[in-house]
Amino acid sequence: MRSTDALIAPGSDYYIYTPSAQAQGLFLYPLIVGHFQYLPGYCLRRASLDSFLVMRVIRGGCEVDCGGRRFRAREGQVVALDCYAPHAYHTSGGWEAEWLHFDGPCARGYFDAVTGGDSPVISLKNSYRFEKNLHKIYTQFREAAPVREAMLNNYIVNLLTELLVGREEASPGARSAGIIEDSVAYINGHLAQELSLEDLAAQAALSPFYFSRLFKKETGFSPHQYILAARISSAKFLLQSTGGSVKRICFTVGFTSESSFCTAFKRETGLTPSEYRARVMEP
Repeated sequence: MRSTDALIAPGSDYYIYTPSAQAQGLFLYPLIVGHFQYLPGYCLRRASLDSFLVMRVIRGGCEVDCGGRRFRAREGQVVALDCYAPHAYHTSGGWEAEWLHFDGPCARGYFDAVTGGDSPVISLKNSYRFEKNLHKIYTQFREAAPVREAMLNNYIVNLLTELLVGREEASPGARSAGIIEDSVAYINGHLAQELSLEDLAAQAALSPFYFSRLFKKETGFSPHQYILAARISSAKFLLQSTGGSVKRICFTVGFTSESSFCTAFKRETGLTPSEYRARVMEP
Protein backbone atom coordinates (compact mmCIF):
# COMPACT_ATOMS: atom_id res chain seq x y z
CA MET A 1 0.00 0.00 0.00
CA ARG A 2 1.19 3.51 -0.76
CA SER A 3 1.29 6.08 2.01
CA THR A 4 -0.89 9.17 1.54
CA ASP A 5 0.62 11.22 4.40
CA ALA A 6 1.61 14.68 3.17
CA LEU A 7 5.06 14.49 4.83
CA ILE A 8 5.94 11.02 3.55
CA ALA A 9 7.50 11.01 0.10
CA PRO A 10 5.62 9.42 -2.83
CA GLY A 11 6.72 5.85 -3.43
CA SER A 12 6.86 5.01 0.27
CA ASP A 13 4.97 1.79 0.89
CA TYR A 14 3.76 -0.40 3.75
CA TYR A 15 2.02 -3.75 4.19
CA ILE A 16 -0.35 -4.90 6.95
CA TYR A 17 -0.48 -8.54 8.00
CA THR A 18 -2.95 -10.46 10.18
CA PRO A 19 -1.23 -13.53 11.67
CA SER A 20 -2.96 -16.87 12.03
CA ALA A 21 -4.15 -18.11 15.42
CA GLN A 22 -1.25 -20.56 15.45
CA ALA A 23 1.28 -17.79 14.84
CA GLN A 24 -0.26 -15.63 17.56
CA GLY A 25 0.18 -18.44 20.07
CA LEU A 26 3.56 -19.72 18.94
CA PHE A 27 5.65 -17.29 16.89
CA LEU A 28 7.00 -13.80 16.59
CA TYR A 29 5.02 -12.32 13.72
CA PRO A 30 4.95 -9.13 11.62
CA LEU A 31 2.02 -6.75 11.85
CA ILE A 32 3.11 -3.88 9.59
CA VAL A 33 6.28 -3.57 7.52
CA GLY A 34 7.32 -0.69 5.32
CA HIS A 35 9.93 1.48 3.65
CA PHE A 36 9.33 5.21 4.10
CA GLN A 37 11.07 8.43 3.15
CA TYR A 38 10.07 10.97 5.79
CA LEU A 39 10.15 14.61 4.69
CA PRO A 40 11.41 17.52 6.83
CA GLY A 41 8.92 18.40 9.54
CA TYR A 42 7.40 14.92 9.83
CA CYS A 43 6.21 14.09 13.35
CA LEU A 44 4.28 11.09 14.69
CA ARG A 45 3.06 10.86 18.30
CA ARG A 46 1.14 7.92 19.70
CA ALA A 47 -0.28 7.08 23.12
CA SER A 48 -0.09 3.39 22.21
CA LEU A 49 0.05 0.91 19.35
CA ASP A 50 -0.08 -2.75 20.29
CA SER A 51 3.29 -3.82 18.88
CA PHE A 52 7.04 -3.44 19.05
CA LEU A 53 8.96 -1.52 16.40
CA VAL A 54 12.39 -1.96 14.86
CA MET A 55 13.45 0.69 12.37
CA ARG A 56 16.70 0.89 10.40
CA VAL A 57 17.74 4.44 9.52
CA ILE A 58 19.02 4.27 5.94
CA ARG A 59 19.66 7.96 5.39
CA GLY A 60 19.30 11.16 7.41
CA GLY A 61 18.29 11.08 11.05
CA CYS A 62 15.40 11.45 13.46
CA GLU A 63 14.64 12.10 17.10
CA VAL A 64 12.81 9.55 19.23
CA ASP A 65 10.83 10.35 22.38
CA CYS A 66 10.06 7.59 24.88
CA GLY A 67 10.13 7.13 28.63
CA GLY A 68 10.26 10.87 29.14
CA ARG A 69 13.58 11.18 27.29
CA ARG A 70 14.69 12.17 23.80
CA PHE A 71 17.19 10.23 21.69
CA ARG A 72 18.85 10.92 18.36
CA ALA A 73 19.06 8.19 15.69
CA ARG A 74 21.49 8.65 12.81
CA GLU A 75 22.17 6.92 9.51
CA GLY A 76 23.08 3.27 10.00
CA GLN A 77 21.56 3.01 13.47
CA VAL A 78 18.56 0.96 14.56
CA VAL A 79 15.63 2.15 16.68
CA ALA A 80 13.81 -0.39 18.89
CA LEU A 81 10.59 0.97 20.42
CA ASP A 82 7.96 -0.42 22.78
CA CYS A 83 4.89 0.96 21.05
CA TYR A 84 2.62 -0.19 23.86
CA ALA A 85 3.94 2.85 25.76
CA PRO A 86 3.66 6.52 24.66
CA HIS A 87 6.24 7.36 22.02
CA ALA A 88 7.06 9.73 19.18
CA TYR A 89 9.53 10.13 16.35
CA HIS A 90 10.10 13.24 14.29
CA THR A 91 12.60 15.04 12.08
CA SER A 92 13.58 18.52 11.01
CA GLY A 93 15.73 17.37 8.11
CA GLY A 94 14.09 14.15 6.90
CA TRP A 95 15.13 10.52 6.98
CA GLU A 96 14.64 7.24 5.14
CA ALA A 97 13.94 4.01 6.96
CA GLU A 98 12.88 0.41 6.62
CA TRP A 99 10.77 -0.65 9.57
CA LEU A 100 8.78 -3.48 11.12
CA HIS A 101 6.04 -3.60 13.74
CA PHE A 102 5.94 -7.07 15.30
CA ASP A 103 4.56 -8.94 18.29
CA GLY A 104 4.29 -12.44 19.73
CA PRO A 105 4.25 -14.39 23.01
CA CYS A 106 7.95 -13.77 23.70
CA ALA A 107 8.21 -10.36 22.00
CA ARG A 108 8.49 -8.41 25.25
CA GLY A 109 11.23 -10.66 26.57
CA TYR A 110 13.23 -10.11 23.38
CA PHE A 111 12.57 -6.36 23.46
CA ASP A 112 13.66 -6.00 27.09
CA ALA A 113 16.83 -8.00 26.44
CA VAL A 114 17.65 -5.94 23.34
CA THR A 115 17.17 -2.53 24.95
CA GLY A 116 18.21 -3.37 28.48
CA GLY A 117 15.91 -0.61 29.70
CA ASP A 118 18.33 1.89 28.20
CA SER A 119 18.48 3.82 24.93
CA PRO A 120 16.19 2.63 22.13
CA VAL A 121 18.93 3.55 19.62
CA ILE A 122 21.39 0.75 18.81
CA SER A 123 24.60 0.86 16.79
CA LEU A 124 25.78 -2.36 15.16
CA LYS A 125 29.41 -2.94 14.25
CA ASN A 126 28.26 -5.10 11.37
CA SER A 127 24.63 -4.55 10.38
CA TYR A 128 24.59 -6.85 7.33
CA ARG A 129 22.66 -9.75 8.90
CA PHE A 130 20.17 -7.43 10.59
CA GLU A 131 19.52 -5.57 7.33
CA LYS A 132 19.25 -8.83 5.39
CA ASN A 133 16.58 -10.33 7.66
CA LEU A 134 14.57 -7.11 7.89
CA HIS A 135 14.66 -6.69 4.12
CA LYS A 136 13.56 -10.30 3.58
CA ILE A 137 10.37 -9.58 5.50
CA TYR A 138 9.72 -6.35 3.60
CA THR A 139 10.45 -7.97 0.23
CA GLN A 140 8.18 -10.94 0.92
CA PHE A 141 5.18 -8.63 1.34
CA ARG A 142 6.16 -6.19 -1.41
CA GLU A 143 6.37 -9.03 -3.90
CA ALA A 144 3.19 -10.69 -2.57
CA ALA A 145 5.09 -13.95 -2.04
CA PRO A 146 3.36 -16.86 -0.26
CA VAL A 147 3.46 -16.29 3.49
CA ARG A 148 5.29 -18.92 5.54
CA GLU A 149 4.81 -17.85 9.13
CA ALA A 150 7.54 -20.13 10.50
CA MET A 151 10.05 -18.44 8.20
CA LEU A 152 8.81 -14.96 9.16
CA ASN A 153 9.32 -15.95 12.79
CA ASN A 154 12.84 -17.06 11.91
CA TYR A 155 13.67 -13.75 10.22
CA ILE A 156 12.40 -11.76 13.22
CA VAL A 157 14.30 -13.94 15.72
CA ASN A 158 17.46 -13.53 13.63
CA LEU A 159 17.27 -9.75 13.42
CA LEU A 160 16.51 -9.45 17.16
CA THR A 161 19.44 -11.74 17.92
CA GLU A 162 21.69 -9.42 15.92
CA LEU A 163 20.46 -6.49 18.01
CA LEU A 164 20.97 -8.42 21.23
CA VAL A 165 24.51 -9.45 20.32
CA GLY A 166 25.30 -5.93 19.13
CA ARG A 167 24.04 -4.44 22.39
CA GLU A 168 26.13 -6.87 24.43
CA GLU A 169 29.27 -6.17 22.40
CA ALA A 170 28.83 -2.43 22.82
CA SER A 171 28.03 -2.52 26.56
CA PRO A 172 30.65 -1.54 29.18
CA GLY A 173 30.21 -5.00 30.72
CA ALA A 174 31.06 -6.89 27.52
CA ARG A 175 34.55 -7.77 28.74
CA SER A 176 33.19 -9.03 32.08
CA ALA A 177 30.56 -11.12 30.28
CA GLY A 178 33.29 -12.60 28.08
CA ILE A 179 35.34 -13.58 31.13
CA ILE A 180 32.40 -15.43 32.66
CA GLU A 181 31.51 -17.08 29.34
CA ASP A 182 35.06 -18.46 29.26
CA SER A 183 34.72 -19.69 32.85
CA VAL A 184 31.39 -21.39 32.10
CA ALA A 185 32.91 -23.10 29.06
CA TYR A 186 35.84 -24.28 31.19
CA ILE A 187 33.51 -25.64 33.89
CA ASN A 188 31.41 -27.58 31.39
CA GLY A 189 34.52 -29.04 29.80
CA HIS A 190 36.13 -30.13 33.10
CA LEU A 191 33.27 -31.40 35.25
CA ALA A 192 35.17 -34.54 36.22
CA GLN A 193 37.96 -32.46 37.75
CA GLU A 194 38.09 -30.55 41.00
CA LEU A 195 36.78 -27.05 40.36
CA SER A 196 37.64 -24.81 43.28
CA LEU A 197 36.63 -21.16 43.50
CA GLU A 198 40.27 -20.19 43.92
CA ASP A 199 41.34 -22.01 40.74
CA LEU A 200 38.48 -20.58 38.66
CA ALA A 201 39.17 -17.06 39.94
CA ALA A 202 42.89 -17.40 39.21
CA GLN A 203 42.15 -18.58 35.70
CA ALA A 204 40.02 -15.45 35.19
CA ALA A 205 42.77 -13.30 36.75
CA LEU A 206 40.35 -12.04 39.40
CA SER A 207 40.14 -12.26 43.17
CA PRO A 208 37.80 -15.02 44.45
CA PHE A 209 35.49 -12.38 45.95
CA TYR A 210 35.18 -10.33 42.76
CA PHE A 211 34.95 -13.45 40.58
CA SER A 212 32.05 -14.76 42.70
CA ARG A 213 30.18 -11.46 42.45
CA LEU A 214 30.75 -11.20 38.70
CA PHE A 215 29.76 -14.83 38.10
CA LYS A 216 26.50 -14.35 40.04
CA LYS A 217 25.75 -11.14 38.16
CA GLU A 218 26.24 -12.74 34.72
CA THR A 219 24.68 -16.18 35.30
CA GLY A 220 22.29 -15.81 38.24
CA PHE A 221 24.17 -18.60 40.06
CA SER A 222 27.10 -18.67 42.44
CA PRO A 223 30.05 -20.67 41.02
CA HIS A 224 29.25 -23.53 43.41
CA GLN A 225 25.57 -23.55 42.43
CA TYR A 226 26.42 -23.55 38.73
CA ILE A 227 28.95 -26.38 39.06
CA LEU A 228 26.45 -28.46 41.04
CA ALA A 229 23.66 -27.82 38.49
CA ALA A 230 25.99 -28.71 35.60
CA ARG A 231 27.05 -31.95 37.29
CA ILE A 232 23.44 -32.95 38.03
CA SER A 233 22.41 -32.19 34.43
CA SER A 234 25.28 -34.28 33.11
CA ALA A 235 24.38 -37.11 35.48
CA LYS A 236 20.75 -37.04 34.31
CA PHE A 237 21.89 -37.45 30.71
CA LEU A 238 24.18 -40.37 31.58
CA LEU A 239 21.49 -42.08 33.65
CA GLN A 240 19.06 -41.80 30.73
CA SER A 241 21.38 -42.71 27.90
CA THR A 242 23.98 -45.16 29.26
CA GLY A 243 24.03 -48.31 31.32
CA GLY A 244 26.84 -47.10 33.55
CA SER A 245 26.51 -47.75 37.27
CA VAL A 246 25.52 -44.97 39.63
CA LYS A 247 28.99 -45.12 41.16
CA ARG A 248 30.71 -44.77 37.81
CA ILE A 249 28.47 -41.86 36.78
CA CYS A 250 29.10 -40.20 40.14
CA PHE A 251 32.85 -39.96 39.51
CA THR A 252 32.41 -39.21 35.79
CA VAL A 253 30.57 -35.98 36.57
CA GLY A 254 32.98 -34.89 39.31
CA PHE A 255 31.53 -35.96 42.66
CA THR A 256 34.06 -37.28 45.16
CA SER A 257 31.80 -39.91 46.74
CA GLU A 258 28.71 -41.86 45.84
CA SER A 259 26.91 -40.78 49.00
CA SER A 260 27.47 -37.06 48.33
CA PHE A 261 26.28 -37.60 44.75
CA CYS A 262 23.08 -39.37 45.80
CA THR A 263 22.34 -36.74 48.46
CA ALA A 264 22.86 -33.85 46.03
CA PHE A 265 20.89 -35.56 43.25
CA LYS A 266 17.89 -36.23 45.49
CA ARG A 267 17.97 -32.68 46.86
CA GLU A 268 17.82 -31.29 43.30
CA THR A 269 15.37 -33.77 41.72
CA GLY A 270 13.43 -35.34 44.60
CA LEU A 271 14.63 -38.78 43.45
CA THR A 272 17.70 -40.92 44.00
CA PRO A 273 19.77 -41.59 40.85
CA SER A 274 18.38 -45.15 40.68
CA GLU A 275 14.79 -43.93 41.09
CA TYR A 276 15.36 -41.29 38.40
CA ARG A 277 16.73 -43.86 35.96
CA ALA A 278 13.85 -46.25 36.63
CA ARG A 279 11.30 -43.48 36.05
CA VAL A 280 12.73 -42.17 32.79
CA MET A 281 13.30 -45.66 31.44
CA GLU A 282 9.71 -46.79 32.07
CA PRO A 283 8.02 -47.97 28.83
